[in-house]
Amino acid sequence: MPNTLLALNWKMNKTPSEARSWAEELKEKYAPAEGVELAVMAPALDLSTLAANLPTGVAFGGQDVSAHESGAYTGEISAAMLKDIGAGYVVVGHSERRDYHGETDATVAAKAKQAQANGLVPIVCVGEKLDVREKGEQVPFTLGQLEGSLAGVGPEVVIAYEPVWAIGTGKTATADDAEELAAAIREALTERYGADAENIRVLYGGSVKPDNIAEICGKPNVNGALVGGASLKVPDVLGMNDALK
Repeated sequence: MPNTLLALNWKMNKTPSEARSWAEELKEKYAPAEGVELAVMAPALDLSTLAANLPTGVAFGGQDVSAHESGAYTGEISAAMLKDIGAGYVVVGHSERRDYHGETDATVAAKAKQAQANGLVPIVCVGEKLDVREKGEQVPFTLGQLEGSLAGVGPEVVIAYEPVWAIGTGKTATADDAEELAAAIREALTERYGADAENIRVLYGGSVKPDNIAEICGKPNVNGALVGGASLKVPDVLGMNDALK
């Protein structure tokens, strides 16, 4: 299994000057943890700053990408653009994109294919809302979302399971909840990709913090975390990194 991935999703936070300060602070204090990869998913305007200032070995990526290669798509950012500045990853299908921008599973799959075609690893997000969880339908719902979001997509992916009810709410799925879905996702990936599924990392996201990340990532099918709020302060990032040592 590849390294545990700690993917930091800044969402719409930090100006380029703030990003520089954050990266400089990280560079001063960061000590790599064996077996742990750190990657920053930042607003597009911050990425060049991160490329110039992050510590060696810390990756970065975008929070969204166009489903199109290039052309008359005002305001969009292509996978080739992200790749050209050194990005390694891009988040696709985050619940906020699905909710606020009407992204469908088909849209997510198209974006993931564009990412792969340009040498980026897509972090494909799936997960249920509270009403689905309360009906006990979280597994079939999430696996259906996964199937649609991976249509035509190769195995060079990362999957992020994010129960929508736990994102930014302070509520966190238990480690057992995370493992239930991660194990189901792993089984579905094996059916789709065969032996290649062994190398696909399944992340958990949703109110992850330094004090709960070790328990969650200690589960056998959870290979890291997609972190929102706790990614914005370097001490929290260092705390999570150290907890995974």
